[in-house]
Amino acid sequence: MSNRQHIIGYNRTVKLRWLDATLDLVLAGMSDSEIYDALRERLKGELSVGSEAPRGSREKTITLLMKTWVRVPPPLRAFRDDGIHFMQGTRRSGRLPLHWGMTMAVYPFWRVVAEVTGRLFRLQGTAAPMQVQRRVKELLGEREAVARSARYVLRAFADWGVIIDSARSGEYLPAPPSPVADSRLAAWLLESAVLSTPDAVSDFRSLVNGPALFPFKIIRLVPEELVRSGRLEVIRHGIEETVVRVRKSAGERLKRPRKQSNEASLFPDPPSGNHAKLME
Repeated sequence: MSNRQHIIGYNRTVKLRWLDATLDLVLAGMSDSEIYDALRERLKGELSVGSEAPRGSREKTITLLMKTWVRVPPPLRAFRDDGIHFMQGTRRSGRLPLHWGMTMAVYPFWRVVAEVTGRLFRLQGTAAPMQVQRRVKELLGEREAVARSARYVLRAFADWGVIIDSARSGEYLPAPPSPVADSRLAAWLLESAVLSTPDAVSDFRSLVNGPALFPFKIIRLVPEELVRSGRLEVIRHGIEETVVRVRKSAGERLKRPRKQSNEASLFPDPPSGNHAKLME
């Protein structure tokens, strides 16, 4: 999983209604090729209008949509299948945590931007795009592709309704968090956060209080609820430390998460937050 951390991959803004349309096609039982053709037809009037360029904006957006819910990386297929199961009978308005979790698992860059944005909200109540881009470049390198992709993600946040314009021009506020009251869905969403980390391992307290999940108010969980999928395991180190990681073969040595990441040193956590109040 760690190799994925070096790939940005997210090179277009994906609107929430396009993900909903993709998922509707999946739930209808259409094949990969049928979904691809349907998306090309659906987006013909919105992206690359009048153009059939093989790698134009429309084709790149469809690639993102397909990789998120249809042609997902093999290690994430069981996770995706569980997400589709949660979709059964769920209204479109309730799909946000599933789209967020699937996007974060497939594109770890999304988690990086979400963490930076969430930390800024905790520290100062607002987040400016230039601040987010600067922090992300400090973490991933001074590349124009990093700043550009961070802008795409922020625009997606705005389209998805998880950030809103503040009274001051050029700054965002967090939208009211969406409640996640189903413990199984909450565990699935937290699993997405584990899957998107560099070593697919996280300290439980850092996981449930993580700023990458700032759009959600999550039900109280205990670590053992995360193992029900069979893909995660919980390991306790003494009384204070509980590690959650993707299940590996018994012969592999456990890698403990670092106490403080580079990003944590840039943004020290305040004493409390939405998740801390709910889950500590």
